[in-house]
Amino acid sequence: MDNKIQTLSQETIETFRRDGVVHIRNAFDPAWLSILQAGIQRDLSQPTTRLVRHTPADANAHYWEDYWAWSEVPEFEEFLRHSPAASLAAQLYDTSRINLVMDNWFLREAGSAGRAPWHHDVSYFDFTGSMCVLWLPLQEASADESISFIRGSHAWGKLFLRKFFKDNSSNQVAGEVNGIQYHEVPDIDGHPEDFDILRFAFAAGDCVLFDIRTLHGSLKSVIPQRDISRFSVRLAADDARIMYRGEWAAAERAIFEAAGHREGDALDSDFFPRLWVAGQH
Repeated sequence: MDNKIQTLSQETIETFRRDGVVHIRNAFDPAWLSILQAGIQRDLSQPTTRLVRHTPADANAHYWEDYWAWSEVPEFEEFLRHSPAASLAAQLYDTSRINLVMDNWFLREAGSAGRAPWHHDVSYFDFTGSMCVLWLPLQEASADESISFIRGSHAWGKLFLRKFFKDNSSNQVAGEVNGIQYHEVPDIDGHPEDFDILRFAFAAGDCVLFDIRTLHGSLKSVIPQRDISRFSVRLAADDARIMYRGEWAAAERAIFEAAGHREGDALDSDFFPRLWVAGQH
């Protein structure tokens, strides 16, 4: 397996900072994709307590997700600790370390109508600070099969309501919570001409890195004709902290609180392990 870490150009780093997302070609040896695929199959056969099906039980095809699975699935831990993932993120920030925030994976079975609604990750969790998401398709993927992004939306200075993947609903309403204003997600599907939408085609080993504030989602009309799997990793620079948002995040909060974390804590612990440290790579 080739573990060589790609050196990102200054242009690539500037694109990430300007657009909130950047496509990186040939970032991972295909062997890493096979390892992650094996991990997903292990997780499906021996699921964690967090495995979620975003489709009705009687659907002909399903949309699956699991998260914070790395400590129970050895293939995921191998990828997180030894692949180039954290080193790629470290090049985007002036930071002394990169910590794991959360791993998760998605599997859309052929024919599944389930999809990712338009959303940004920052509103889902009790975290704040410099964080990015590495999104890695585990098969070659056309632009239509892939996730789409709203260029520059990370810099709008707005937070949007958390949306459920199963039906695009929310368990909160627009307004102020804990001194922070949350807005309805704009109707991107209804008015795509109003937004600068970025889509990418992926060869095996390509990935994207995007800011945790960048709006993204799946195209409404696309139904996969084959099983499609994705692995994503939320990664934090050294300024990241826990900041309680609202009761909509209570389920995830309970998980890290059980590990001893409270509001204001740094994302730096056995639960949020260091994956990259300056001077050690």
